[in-house]
This record gives sequence, structure tokens and C-alpha cells, in this order.
Amino acid sequence: MKRITLLTSCILLATLAGCDDDVEIVEKEVVVTNTEVEIVEVPTPVVVEVAQGSNIQLGARPDYLINDMAPGELKTQLASCQDSPFYTTDFSIGHRGAPMQYPEHTKESYVAAARMGAGIVECDVTFTNDKELVCRHSQCDLHTTTNILAIPELAAKCSVPFTPADPANGIAASAKCCTSDISLAEFLTLEGKMDGANTKATTVAEYLDGTPNWRTDLYATNGTLMTHKQSIALFNELGVKMTPELKSPQVSMPFDGMTQEQYAQKMLDEYSQMGVPASKVYPQSFNLDDVKYWINTNPEFADQSVYLDGRDSEAGFDPSNPQTWQPGMDELVADGVKILAPPIWMMLTIDNNNNIVPSQYAIDAKAAGLKLIAWSLERSGPLNEGGGYYYQSIADVINNDGDMMTVVDVLAKDVGVMAIFSDWPATVSYYASCNKMPASI
Repeated sequence: MKRITLLTSCILLATLAGCDDDVEIVEKEVVVTNTEVEIVEVPTPVVVEVAQGSNIQLGARPDYLINDMAPGELKTQLASCQDSPFYTTDFSIGHRGAPMQYPEHTKESYVAAARMGAGIVECDVTFTNDKELVCRHSQCDLHTTTNILAIPELAAKCSVPFTPADPANGIAASAKCCTSDISLAEFLTLEGKMDGANTKATTVAEYLDGTPNWRTDLYATNGTLMTHKQSIALFNELGVKMTPELKSPQVSMPFDGMTQEQYAQKMLDEYSQMGVPASKVYPQSFNLDDVKYWINTNPEFADQSVYLDGRDSEAGFDPSNPQTWQPGMDELVADGVKILAPPIWMMLTIDNNNNIVPSQYAIDAKAAGLKLIAWSLERSGPLNEGGGYYYQSIADVINNDGDMMTVVDVLAKDVGVMAIFSDWPATVSYYASCNKMPASI
């Protein structure tokens, strides 16, 4: 009887891709008796290899945020990963792409999000006047997110034409241009820009020059607008999953014969037409009736339909008081809702020791069996003044950009969210890779 040592892990990896310096070797003893081979397991720690994405580029921002954190165990742990391999993960969702620096809902923004490891990317869905679906955050945001006002023949079709500011009478500059004002062909001639408007403007050029000073126009010179179907094709090419949001129409429904239900169905139908399996799609809406329609009529999409919770806009809503939640968590579950997506602040509060902890809303949602998705990290400007809307429940303990990493950590480990929307997905992708969260498959 002869014993030899077989480096099983390396042989397997060599067969597939060659041994790698980062691979841990698991030794086993192989007992050879004449022509029979008996494998005898030697007790060793289980080694779980984390899949690595291709061409993931996180840039310098995660390092900046970590360096800005207060000293502590979390900062030390995250800093230890600065030279680690990073990979694509579904924990990281590109919110409108990567609109902190790229025009939202453009090809350039979507590609940037995928390069930063977002395993899921969002197209907000609305429609043109010929009822074609396109990617825009709002049906009526073309005046702030595109160059439509600079194209006279299209500006003339806007619901509300540009009106210059009148400082003497306290009147702000204004305009309102909707996708439903123009055709699909006209929509595709527009260029995306950073979302913003200068309400003190007296000219169109001044009005369009309204990017917040904590964003940038450096990558906003040629934003490529996309139809919903074009986004599906791009996301397929990028190898990411998809989370379309059905935007509330700002025109009366039915629109030219298209009902709300037909609009909701049309969005899902385009995935089927493009050959995308429902397992790669997370349809979302702030309208609970849309979500219930998908659950009841499209069972293949039911488990991944997402109810975006915007009920904080309702008078009296309090995430610490279940009596103010209508419907309640158990009622949502009874309606078939599986995934609930509230803003970050609704899931967080501060305890007596000034620690950020899960809110009653988050605790009750998890207890009811709901999965949670948070929106939207990096949407606010610098956090040295409390972070604005997205951090309002924890503003008293937010004072620097590094606190974003603390928020992500609490959402991940204490609240237990399944994913986080971010305007700069690299931040969430860094955290997920550092904590060896599952890779996107």
C-alpha cells in the first residue's frame, strides 16, 4: 500500500484556470491499493472561494470614506481590504446608474455602475407620446436632465415653456418638459445632463447650468439616452440583473387608450420579449396597486416584485409607531409582497448610547418575513451637516462622509437588508467584497 499527497484544490483550479497565489490549498491523502483509489479526508478548515468579477474598478472614493471614519474596529476591518480583489455583488444596486458623476439613466451612467461592481442596475420607466417605454426618473424631468430646452423645435413642445427668473418680483425660472410631450424618435435625439436647474436663470443656457456643486459636469458632455429595451440589451451585455421602476404617470390615465394595468404589463412584457428570465428582474413601484397587479397576474415575477415605500410623505407617518403604517407589515405580506424598499432613514434610529440601530419599522418588517432594500446611499451631498433627507433619523450622530460606511454596516449586519441602492455603487461594492458577501451569479 502506497500513500501520496494530492493537492486537490490546485489540480481542480489548474484544470480550469491555473493555480493562483491567492488560492488556499486543501490537502487530502490518497491511498492507492493496486488499481483502487480510496480518498481519506484529513480534517481541515473549509475554504470558500469568492467569485471575482472581471474588470471591477472601484476607484479612490471608498478609500477616502474609510480614511474619514472615526477610529474603531469597523474602520480597521474595512481598511484591511484596500488591496483585496473586488467583485460584482447583488448587494450593490446602481441607483439610476452612477449619477453622482454621470448623467442619470444614460448608457454612460449604467456602464459606470456595472464597472463599479453593481450586480443590479436600475432603469426608471416612463413613456413617450407614442406610448414607447424609456428610461427617465420622472415623466416630466426632461428640462432638468436633458438638453431639450436648447433645441427650439422640441422646447416648443414642452408642457410648460421656459420662463426666465424675475428677481424683482421673487419669481423663479421654470419649465416643464415631459417624455409624453414628444415621440420616441425625438426623445432619442436628446442628450442627458446632470440633473439640476438654476432657478435664478434669465436665459436657457443659465437654467441648464444647475449642477449641484458637490457633483460634476466632467462626464456630462454626451449622455446617451436609452429606451427601456435598449437598457435591457445593455444590462444583458454587462452581465447585470435589472430593477425597472414603473414611474407614476404625470398625465391622465388611460393615456391614448393605455390603462395603468396595460402600462404595468408592458414593462414586464419587454423582458419576456428580450428573452430575459424573471429571475434576473426586480420590478418596482411606489404604487402598491402596481405591485399587487404583478403578483396576481405575473406569478413568475411575484417573488421579486418590490414595493417602494414612500409613505413617509403621508401626514402622521412615524417609523417608530406601527399604528401609523397603513397597511401594516402583516397586511403587506398577506397581499403577497415579499420585498419592501423604504428610504434609509426609515430603517434606522439612535439608541440611548448614540449608536445607530434598527428602527421599529425595520424590526417589524423583518419579523413579518419581508426582505428589505434601502435607498439611496450617496444621494445626498457631504454629510458634515447631517446628510439631509436620507439620514434625517440619525442626523444627530452624522458628521462626516466616513459615517456612510457606518450606515452601510448597520444596514447590512443589524437591519439585514438584502441590497442597497447607491448613486456611487463602488462604496457598497467595496463593503460587500470586504465582507465576502455572495458574488452575483
